[in-house]
Amino acid sequence: MDGSKTTFATIDEYIVQFPPEVQVILEAIRKVIRDSAPDASEKISYQMPTFALHGNLVHFAAYKHHIGFYPAPSGILAFEQELAQFKGAKGSVQFPLNKPIPYELISKIVQYRVAENVGKAEAKLKQKQGSGSKTKA
Repeated sequence: MDGSKTTFATIDEYIVQFPPEVQVILEAIRKVIRDSAPDASEKISYQMPTFALHGNLVHFAAYKHHIGFYPAPSGILAFEQELAQFKGAKGSVQFPLNKPIPYELISKIVQYRVAENVGKAEAKLKQKQGSGSKTKA
Protein backbone atom coordinates (compact mmCIF):
# COMPACT_ATOMS: atom_id res chain seq x y z
CA MET A 1 0.00 0.00 0.00
CA ASP A 2 1.24 3.48 -0.82
CA GLY A 3 2.20 5.17 2.46
CA SER A 4 2.10 8.68 0.96
CA LYS A 5 -1.71 8.79 0.77
CA THR A 6 -3.11 11.73 2.69
CA THR A 7 -5.58 10.91 5.42
CA PHE A 8 -7.97 13.42 6.95
CA ALA A 9 -9.24 13.60 10.50
CA THR A 10 -11.85 16.30 9.91
CA ILE A 11 -13.94 17.80 7.13
CA ASP A 12 -12.04 21.08 7.61
CA GLU A 13 -8.76 19.28 6.85
CA TYR A 14 -10.33 17.78 3.75
CA ILE A 15 -11.73 21.06 2.40
CA VAL A 16 -8.58 23.16 2.94
CA GLN A 17 -6.57 21.07 0.44
CA PHE A 18 -8.61 22.37 -2.52
CA PRO A 19 -8.36 25.65 -4.46
CA PRO A 20 -10.37 28.51 -2.93
CA GLU A 21 -13.16 28.35 -5.53
CA VAL A 22 -13.72 24.63 -4.78
CA GLN A 23 -13.51 25.25 -1.01
CA VAL A 24 -16.44 27.69 -1.37
CA ILE A 25 -18.56 24.99 -3.06
CA LEU A 26 -17.59 22.32 -0.52
CA GLU A 27 -18.43 24.64 2.39
CA ALA A 28 -21.77 25.50 0.76
CA ILE A 29 -22.61 21.80 0.37
CA ARG A 30 -21.57 21.20 3.97
CA LYS A 31 -23.91 23.99 5.13
CA VAL A 32 -26.81 22.67 3.04
CA ILE A 33 -26.34 19.22 4.58
CA ARG A 34 -26.02 20.65 8.10
CA ASP A 35 -29.17 22.73 7.63
CA SER A 36 -31.06 19.76 6.19
CA ALA A 37 -29.87 17.31 8.85
CA PRO A 38 -29.17 19.36 11.99
CA ASP A 39 -28.91 16.26 14.21
CA ALA A 40 -26.36 14.52 11.98
CA SER A 41 -22.73 14.31 12.99
CA GLU A 42 -19.75 15.06 10.77
CA LYS A 43 -16.95 12.59 10.18
CA ILE A 44 -14.52 11.36 7.58
CA SER A 45 -15.43 7.99 6.09
CA TYR A 46 -13.75 6.45 3.05
CA GLN A 47 -11.53 9.58 3.20
CA MET A 48 -14.56 11.72 2.27
CA PRO A 49 -16.64 14.22 4.23
CA THR A 50 -19.55 12.25 5.65
CA PHE A 51 -22.67 13.06 7.63
CA ALA A 52 -24.12 10.33 9.82
CA LEU A 53 -27.42 9.89 11.65
CA HIS A 54 -28.35 6.32 12.59
CA GLY A 55 -25.70 5.27 10.08
CA ASN A 56 -24.16 7.13 7.15
CA LEU A 57 -26.48 9.64 5.48
CA VAL A 58 -24.39 11.11 2.68
CA HIS A 59 -20.78 11.51 1.58
CA PHE A 60 -19.37 14.15 -0.76
CA ALA A 61 -16.00 14.72 -2.38
CA ALA A 62 -14.28 17.06 -4.80
CA TYR A 63 -12.55 15.92 -7.95
CA LYS A 64 -10.83 17.75 -10.79
CA HIS A 65 -14.01 18.44 -12.78
CA HIS A 66 -16.91 17.60 -10.47
CA ILE A 67 -18.28 17.17 -6.97
CA GLY A 68 -19.22 13.60 -6.15
CA PHE A 69 -22.31 13.24 -3.99
CA TYR A 70 -23.08 9.85 -2.45
CA PRO A 71 -26.55 9.54 -0.87
CA ALA A 72 -26.73 5.70 -1.14
CA PRO A 73 -28.67 3.95 -3.90
CA SER A 74 -32.03 4.78 -2.29
CA GLY A 75 -31.26 8.52 -2.40
CA ILE A 76 -30.38 8.30 -6.09
CA LEU A 77 -33.44 6.21 -6.96
CA ALA A 78 -35.87 8.50 -5.11
CA PHE A 79 -34.69 11.50 -7.14
CA GLU A 80 -34.01 9.72 -10.42
CA GLN A 81 -35.87 12.29 -12.55
CA GLU A 82 -34.18 15.34 -11.02
CA LEU A 83 -30.76 13.64 -11.24
CA ALA A 84 -31.20 12.42 -14.83
CA GLN A 85 -29.26 15.39 -16.24
CA PHE A 86 -26.16 14.43 -14.23
CA LYS A 87 -23.67 11.61 -14.64
CA GLY A 88 -23.97 9.04 -11.92
CA ALA A 89 -24.11 5.44 -10.80
CA LYS A 90 -26.14 3.29 -8.41
CA GLY A 91 -25.27 5.29 -5.28
CA SER A 92 -23.59 8.41 -6.62
CA VAL A 93 -24.02 11.48 -8.76
CA GLN A 94 -21.52 13.91 -10.26
CA PHE A 95 -22.18 17.65 -10.21
CA PRO A 96 -19.87 19.35 -12.76
CA LEU A 97 -17.81 22.22 -11.35
CA ASN A 98 -18.48 24.30 -14.46
CA LYS A 99 -22.26 24.34 -13.85
CA PRO A 100 -24.37 25.60 -10.94
CA ILE A 101 -24.48 23.13 -8.04
CA PRO A 102 -28.12 22.10 -7.31
CA TYR A 103 -28.07 22.96 -3.60
CA GLU A 104 -31.85 22.75 -3.25
CA LEU A 105 -31.86 19.25 -4.72
CA ILE A 106 -29.02 18.24 -2.37
CA SER A 107 -31.14 19.49 0.53
CA LYS A 108 -34.15 17.43 -0.59
CA ILE A 109 -32.03 14.31 -0.98
CA VAL A 110 -30.48 14.77 2.48
CA GLN A 111 -33.92 15.25 4.05
CA TYR A 112 -35.09 12.09 2.32
CA ARG A 113 -32.09 10.17 3.67
CA VAL A 114 -32.70 11.53 7.20
CA ALA A 115 -36.31 10.30 7.09
CA GLU A 116 -35.14 6.96 5.73
CA ASN A 117 -32.46 6.42 8.40
CA VAL A 118 -34.69 7.60 11.25
CA GLY A 119 -37.47 5.31 10.01
CA LYS A 120 -35.10 2.33 9.89
CA ALA A 121 -33.79 3.11 13.38
CA GLU A 122 -37.33 3.39 14.79
CA ALA A 123 -38.37 0.12 13.13
CA LYS A 124 -35.30 -1.62 14.53
CA LEU A 125 -36.07 -0.25 18.01
CA LYS A 126 -39.71 -1.42 17.83
CA GLN A 127 -38.58 -4.85 16.67
CA LYS A 128 -36.09 -5.04 19.52
CA GLN A 129 -38.72 -3.95 22.08
CA GLY A 130 -41.23 -6.39 20.60
CA SER A 131 -38.92 -9.36 20.74
CA GLY A 132 -37.75 -8.46 24.25
CA SER A 133 -41.24 -8.64 25.73
CA LYS A 134 -41.94 -12.22 24.61
CA THR A 135 -41.57 -14.92 27.21
CA LYS A 136 -40.65 -18.56 26.59
CA ALA A 137 -43.43 -21.08 27.12
